[in-house]
Amino acid sequence: MDLLDLIKGQMGDQVIDHLSKEVRADKETTNAAVDGAIATMISALSKNAQKPEKAQSLMSALERDHDGSVLDNIVSLIGGGGGQPQQNQRASNGLGILDHMLGGNTDNVVQMISKGSGLNFLKSGKLLTMLAPIVMGALGKTKKQEGLDVGGLMGLLSGTVQKATEKRNDMGIIGKILDSDGDGSITDDIAGFGMKALGSLFRR
Repeated sequence: MDLLDLIKGQMGDQVIDHLSKEVRADKETTNAAVDGAIATMISALSKNAQKPEKAQSLMSALERDHDGSVLDNIVSLIGGGGGQPQQNQRASNGLGILDHMLGGNTDNVVQMISKGSGLNFLKSGKLLTMLAPIVMGALGKTKKQEGLDVGGLMGLLSGTVQKATEKRNDMGIIGKILDSDGDGSITDDIAGFGMKALGSLFRR
């Protein structure tokens, strides 16, 4: 099972079109940035899940806030149409999700996506905040449907990263982001990222 494919399967042309309009970029550039952003978030989740306490924390967050219902109307979610019910506010809070996912360190992730895709920093950051609820929603939905325990969740994340790493030479933007320093390892590329004032930068 490949979580990257599962998430992209939830995002048809209509979703990419809306994301392109939101970040005011062409569809090709947006699609490349989307691929890289999703791959990077999955890599960060996988790295976090290597620690038992963080893996359990992720499980708890999925069970509490991320049942996949945000995927029922992705266009409304990314467009800020207010279509999410009250109980899903935490599930649709992209900045809050990123803070937990990346340990309060997001700036360098945004810079990586910007460098690899050609989107500027602000547009890359906005895209990341819109995609974070989708990634968590897809992960929560898969966990629920497949009945995954902590071990199964870790296997899904690490397996997805492994497949992406094996395909790195053919993946273009994803490969560049997963291995930003070109040393063949993604683990050090997810560490040390910084988050400063994204809340104010990306508020409308």
